[in-house]
Amino acid sequence: MSTREINTLNPSIDAAAATVTRRRSSASYDVKVLIGRIVFALAAIGLWEIAARWILDPFWIGQPSTVAVRLLEMAESGDLWWHAVPTVGQAAAGLVLSLVVGIPIGLLFASNRYIERVLEPFFLGLYSIPRIALAPLFILWFGIGPWSKVVMAFSMVVFVVILNTYEGMRAIDRELIDMMRAMRASRGYILRKVVLPGIVPWLFASIRVGVGLALIGSVVGELLGSNRGLGWYVERSAGRIDIVGVFTGLVLLMVLGMLLNQCVKLIEHRLLRNRYGA
Repeated sequence: MSTREINTLNPSIDAAAATVTRRRSSASYDVKVLIGRIVFALAAIGLWEIAARWILDPFWIGQPSTVAVRLLEMAESGDLWWHAVPTVGQAAAGLVLSLVVGIPIGLLFASNRYIERVLEPFFLGLYSIPRIALAPLFILWFGIGPWSKVVMAFSMVVFVVILNTYEGMRAIDRELIDMMRAMRASRGYILRKVVLPGIVPWLFASIRVGVGLALIGSVVGELLGSNRGLGWYVERSAGRIDIVGVFTGLVLLMVLGMLLNQCVKLIEHRLLRNRYGA
């Protein structure tokens, strides 16, 4: 093999070695993060247990051991799935509906300044209304079934999607779009190749924020009118002065929010691995 061929191969070998090293470093860092999370969770649970046993009355703050027993009882009886499934399903439906409605509106606001200026005060006025104040109306309009909870979750998330889509559009390089137009690219082509890839990170940011908001909307709807769901379970437990039940429902909601956000993060990383250098 000639010296020129060896020199040509060296950059490729160095790049491959750098990629392997980067992946090993990333994997090691991920393990450290996981260990840190486990240690933090165990420390928080331990402090909670200590406080409930020797510092404060567990009647007021619950107790991790009794919450764990209640979770096992709910899992064995099927109540865990009976209450968790509708809450998560309603939140997911509201989140998806907010994306379907919010993305086109955000694109419209960003692409047409006249429409944006005309509708901006009305949009901000609607955004300023506390969504919990709309919950009774949603129950009157859609009943105590799942649709009122879906619409409640939708109302919590859609404004976040619209604003993030709008800001994502504003962050796109206008010179790149002008260059595509100068090359006579169609609007559809520009939308597929420039606009949508540019706003995808903003959309994932909306989804990650929207997961928690959608769960809140679903639970608020269940608090005001429902016969199942984690919100209903928390309200019923509070009405019976069952502090363990209240904390069990809250812990379930927190864990579900963490798991759903982690799923969104994994999907985002998989779709945008080139952007993150993975």
